[in-house]
This record gives sequence, C-alpha cells and structure tokens, in this order.
Amino acid sequence: MRIPALRRTAASRTRSSSLPPAALWCALLTALLLLVAPAPRAAASGPAAGAAPQASATVCALACDTLDPSKAAQETFPVPNVVVNGRVVELHVDDVTGMAWASIDDGLLNDSVWLDRSWDGGATWDGLLGKAWIPSTWTGTRTLMYNLYDPSNHRRAVLRACGDGAGVSCTQWAHLKVCAAACDGAGTAGGDSQPVAPTTLSGRTIALHTDSSGMAWATIAAGRAGDEVWLDRSWDSGADWPDGSSLGRTSVPSGGSATATARINTDDPLGRLYGGAVRACGRAVEGQNGSCTAWARPAVSRPAAAADALMYSYDPNTAYWPSSWWNSAVALATVVDYMRQTGDTRYSWIVDRTYQVDRVAFPAGARSSDPIEGDFISRATDDSEWWALAWLDAYDLTHDARYLDEAVTIANYVNGLWDTSTCGGGVWWDRERTYKNAVTNGLWVRLTAELHNRMSGDTLWLGRATTAWNWFTSSGLINSSGLVNDGLTGSCANNGQTVWSYNQGLAIGAGVEIWRATGDAGALATARRLADAAVASPALVTNGVLTEPCDTATSGCDDNGKQFKGVFMRYLQDLDAVTGNAYHSFATTQANSLWNADRDSLDRFGERWAGGGTSSAPNVSDWRTEASALSALLAAG
Repeated sequence: MRIPALRRTAASRTRSSSLPPAALWCALLTALLLLVAPAPRAAASGPAAGAAPQASATVCALACDTLDPSKAAQETFPVPNVVVNGRVVELHVDDVTGMAWASIDDGLLNDSVWLDRSWDGGATWDGLLGKAWIPSTWTGTRTLMYNLYDPSNHRRAVLRACGDGAGVSCTQWAHLKVCAAACDGAGTAGGDSQPVAPTTLSGRTIALHTDSSGMAWATIAAGRAGDEVWLDRSWDSGADWPDGSSLGRTSVPSGGSATATARINTDDPLGRLYGGAVRACGRAVEGQNGSCTAWARPAVSRPAAAADALMYSYDPNTAYWPSSWWNSAVALATVVDYMRQTGDTRYSWIVDRTYQVDRVAFPAGARSSDPIEGDFISRATDDSEWWALAWLDAYDLTHDARYLDEAVTIANYVNGLWDTSTCGGGVWWDRERTYKNAVTNGLWVRLTAELHNRMSGDTLWLGRATTAWNWFTSSGLINSSGLVNDGLTGSCANNGQTVWSYNQGLAIGAGVEIWRATGDAGALATARRLADAAVASPALVTNGVLTEPCDTATSGCDDNGKQFKGVFMRYLQDLDAVTGNAYHSFATTQANSLWNADRDSLDRFGERWAGGGTSSAPNVSDWRTEASALSALLAAG
C-alpha cells in the first residue's frame, strides 16, 4: 500500500484538509509508534552544532499533542520539503488549530519521520515527536499533530519535519517570524509612541517605539559607529525571552551616530499569544556594557491594550480564567463586549472553546468551591445567572442559537428558585434558600428581560421580567438615598449592608432592559435615578473616580470585589446609550484616571482607579481588575 503523496507547486499554498480517515491513521500509527527511539542527527538546515534535543512534554491549546491530522481544519506548507536519498520529507501546518505534522513519501520499509519542536528559536529542541515508520507494502507515512503554541505557559515554538531514509534530513524551522498585520522585519503603520522612558548608556539614548499596528522598533541616538541596538520580545511579561533575544540587532554605520532596528510584532494572533512584551536594548562600541528599557506592551488603543492583558490570563486548556468561576463569566462577557464594540474578533475562538469545555459537570474545587452540575449551573444562583448573561452576550455576537438555548436552560433552573412565600417574591441566593439579595434579583430581572427581547412572540419571559422588576423596586432593596443595599433581613427589610457598585449597576441595567422590553418610561426613569444617586454618592465616588468601599481598606478587595466596578460601568454604558450620552463625561473621567494613574507599562490596571497604594494597602492587579478596567474603557468609547 502506498500513502498518497501531497503535491503542490508552491510552499505557501493553502487548501482544505482532504486526508485519509482518522480511524485508519490512528490504528496504523498506534501500532507503529515506539516508546524509545535513537536521537536524531542535526541536519544542515537545523541549529548549530552542539545543540541537543530536550525532553518532551505534552502541550495542550485548542487540542492536545497527538491529534490525528484528519482533524486538521487547514493544511499549509510554510517551508520547502527536503529530499533524503529520494525520500520526500514534508512539514504540514494547520494555522487554525496552531498544530503541525510531518510526512515522508517515496520511501522504503522502516524509513521513519518525526517532528522536532523548539521553544527557543531552534537552539534546542524536543526531538522525535510522533516518530513513525513506513510499514510493509507502504511507501510513506506521517506523524500525529503537535502544537506550535503553548498559551497556558506563554510559549511560542518553531517546528520542523525530519526523516531518516538511509540518512537524516530536516526541513527548515517553520514560522521563525511572527506575522500579524505584517511579518517581523516588514510593514509600517502610522504613529510613533514611546510607551516607556528611554535608557541611557555612555551618552547614548536607547528608546523603544511602537506604531498603531502594535509593531515595535528600537533606536539608538547620540552614538558612534559600531554601537548596537536590538529588541527583546517576551511572551510571559518579561520573565524570559528564549525565542526573542536580540531581534533585529543592527549597528550604527560608519560616519553615523544613530540607527534603528526593523519592526517586530508584539502579539501572535495565530498562536493566541496576546500582549507580547518588548524592550529596547543597546551596547556601546567601546565596551561590553549594555542597557535596556523597561518591558512594555504596545497599546493600539486603550480598550485593545486592556483586552490583550486580560486575554493573557485566559487558559485555553481549562477554557476559563483560573480560580474564579463567576468572575470568568463576567470576563467572557467583557471580551465579547469588546469584540462587539470594536470589531476586533481576534478572540472570537474563546466563545466556543469556553462553551465546549466548561458546559459539563465538575466536582467541587475544579472550577468553583461548589460542584458545577453541567450547563454552568451550581447551588450559587447568582453564579449561574452570570453565565446565562454571558451566553446571551455570546448569542448577540455570533447569532448561534446554542448560546441562546444555554441561557434558557440556566434561566429555567433559576426560575425554580423564585418564591413568593417569603418577602412576597424574589429569587433565592442559594439552593438552601438562606438569603434574598440584590445581586441575585438584579441579575434575574436583566436575564428575563434580555430573553424576552431576543425571542420573537415571547410572553412567558416578559411576564417573569415585569413581575421581578416590580418586586425588586418595591422590595426595600433600594434605600431612601437611591442606593442599593446588599439584601433583605429575615423580616424582609433592607439590611443596611454595604452599597456595592455592582448591585447598583445591575439595578440600572435591569431598568434599562425592562424599558426595552415594555417601553415603560418609569423603568428608564428609575434607572436614571439610581445612576444619578451613584455618581453623586461619596459611598461610591471619590474625587470623581468610582471607588469601591473595599478599595481603601488595608486588606483591599477580595476576588469578588475586584470586579464590581466593571459591572457598574457596563450597565452605566448601557444607560448612557439610551439617554443621549448623559453619563459619558463620568465614563471618560474613569477611563482617563485608569489610563493615566492606574496602568503600568504592561497595560495592567489595578484595583484603585485613582492609583496610589501603600506597602500596607497595595494597589493590587490581576485579571479581575483587568476585566473591570476594560469595561470602563469601553464605556468611554
């Protein structure tokens, strides 16, 4: 049996996959793969002599290593094939999944083929990945697929195909350059910003520059002929840069005093490596000393900078932002908001990825302290509601009915926790029916009204939405100052507990969506009253900047509180859009304060939007504060 050769006239040609059945390949390759094999010899096209293969570890992104090539969504040939004693060795890449496989053709029994994968640009590599041998009566075979990217650990690989047919030869490494709007070393765009301060060395000035496409370059000025300048690129915020050292290194020419590197990319959208960090470095000709700027993530726009930094923490293996379940639902909705508002769809893959991976059941501790019972449902009612709203947002982005159906499934579950025997109505906060609070019921009004507004001819969800809204506004949750307290006492009175911005924001968003569903001017007026009370309240605003009560506490906000302000801004933006930009000035103030006082050079935003912090009460930042900031930046437009 001969495996059909794949022929083409250009190495860069792309076509849809038309490969043999998965079952056939899996059976054959499983029988042929060995656990132990001799180390490959370095080919002339490979790294310098002395480099060595390293131990291999399984990598997972959209799929894990050893995926069958019949499942490839695309087949490209980024480097020329090589011929070893008449055998054809070829590298195949699927840019959709970010995976590659190798094939050997025109061969003989026991000829072999494998992949080498390098995480440092080809200096060292994991060898013999997927090694397969040509069986009797065949003239070719191929490997399984391996990942080019490891977003979970912020690494970018290069791969090559190698074959042994009475001699070893390897293709060139594929994708040595990063390509986005343009490839490394090419392309120009408008703008020239310097995201960090220059550094100086013996009178020279070494500066980092970025343009509007997110490419970066370095310059050295006031120097001498022979001075050098280059860029380093890191995918893990500057912790290391094994595949991005000394990029574009260039020297000041004879008779000159300055020079610049070519431009390089700062993200790799194919590999889902967003927000790569860069720095400019230089060396003076009269010594071996060098100096580098700080690391920076270039900002194409304010929202794009926050979105990239937020996506940095998304784990495609587990398909959520680690260790916070409801916060991940809000983060997903925020990324969807970003895509809907900007048209930047680089992150669209996470919608289906999150849905496919996380709609199943998980034991306690895997996603939340509670078990997740499937369809994003758990004993915490509000957690389930956050996910329902995220899927409605995903439906608005994609028009995929699966996401609307998911929201309905969750809402049907929550409806079972609506109860009129205590406080005359309201949804219970938990399955044990211990508390009726603002967050659960603000979410319920918004969810039911959104369902009605997306389902033609609906009356069921409309009735539930209006009933819930009427109960909410008369329940006592809203105090005499127009602020929403946390919940109700056992005797159904306002409990006077902390006014959190997210409760206020959800109540605003509920009123806006009820107005959309019913045309009730009173609902919109209530939303405006709640918004006006919030922006004027010293409990929520300090010197014009939104401030959570826990922001200034020594302990700061817990992981829940870090995301509250973003929820408020999301729904204030919704109100602003239907009131002639009545709150746009407030939103702009928040965005300016975040950008100017609460951002570091890697575009990370802290808990305190006015900045500041002390050693005893630091201004912490993580992906939750990043999601919160992104909502504020989107609200400012």
